[in-house]
Amino acid sequence: MRRLGILLLLLGLAAAAPLAAAADVLAKPTGKVVLVISGGVGQRNQGDAAAFDMAMLGKLPQRSFSTHTPWYPGLTRFSGPLLRDVLAAAGAHGKLLKAVALNDYKTDIPFDDASRFDVILATQMNGKPMPVREKGPLFIVYPYDSQEELRSELYYNRSAWQLKSLLVH
Repeated sequence: MRRLGILLLLLGLAAAAPLAAAADVLAKPTGKVVLVISGGVGQRNQGDAAAFDMAMLGKLPQRSFSTHTPWYPGLTRFSGPLLRDVLAAAGAHGKLLKAVALNDYKTDIPFDDASRFDVILATQMNGKPMPVREKGPLFIVYPYDSQEELRSELYYNRSAWQLKSLLVH
């Protein structure tokens, strides 16, 4: 009887394995694609890339912080998923990210910035979605006030607004 129980347990686990694997598959975007991650990605849903719409980004854990920036007076509150969570959803691995904005501004970001700092892909500023004319819909924002080293041109230049793609090297 005990063997039968173990056998049934093993069969149940084997049957559930494909379902667990399917849960790791990146869904296809159903809305307008706002971010494409290509290069070193393990999860693909659009050719050789991982594409995200706003709903997909909204399903990831959200983070908010207020910080001073060189672009806005006073404290500004930014909200959105952590960059590291977005990269994990795409199964991204590498050493360098090339961020590209809608206006073709490009900046290189060390991959480990995503784990060293709570960098977010801001989808909201002061509680409101960011239109393109206000640096949206996606803005890479570092928590500048959290560490002195982040309050520098180096990190400000890594903060691409109107982000459209990340190339993982």
